[in-house]
Amino acid sequence: MNIKTELETKLGTKTGICLNNIEIDPLTIKAVMINEVVPSDPSQDFYGAPDADYLKTTIPLLQGAGAEVTSIQDVLQMGIYITNAVKTPKTAFAIEKSSIENSLPYLEAELSFFPNVKVIMLMGDVAKKAFNMITKKASKKNAVPAISTYKLRNSEIYYEGIRVMPSYIMTGGNILIEKSKVTMATEDIAAMLEIITPLSHPIHG
Repeated sequence: MNIKTELETKLGTKTGICLNNIEIDPLTIKAVMINEVVPSDPSQDFYGAPDADYLKTTIPLLQGAGAEVTSIQDVLQMGIYITNAVKTPKTAFAIEKSSIENSLPYLEAELSFFPNVKVIMLMGDVAKKAFNMITKKASKKNAVPAISTYKLRNSEIYYEGIRVMPSYIMTGGNILIEKSKVTMATEDIAAMLEIITPLSHPIHG
């Protein structure tokens, strides 16, 4: 199924909303990684150009965690789907709460497409906020406690049987500067790969 077509059929088209124009079999997806926000240029997004900016940081993170991937297609074949919490590009340094709210119906619908998901990774605070808004609406409480990510990393959080892993941002120039966060994000991704990867999969240690 095509994610963009499916979401637009369900929710209609909205000006400025950028969706993943990608064909996938939803049953094969075992993990969803939620990044913060779409880039201002769609060709730099995960499913844009082969050398997109977003892939320049994401592919090395996955490789560092032991995944043998060189392209977004390799990532999908491992059963990992990557998307953005906020579907409209940033207009200021910080992401407004209204931007998260406007994109929420799309993110919520998108997550519902994957019945076999075992892990949802929240890559950064915006992804964490967006996921909590979704779960709060359904269960009246946050799935992820509102405390620092590093304090949550050793606790196993589950929502409706799915492991929820708060981690760190995986795109943008800052990730290259903040080495400790890169290390922690890599460790978190390695933990996710262990959950979703049967031993027959090519993972090197």
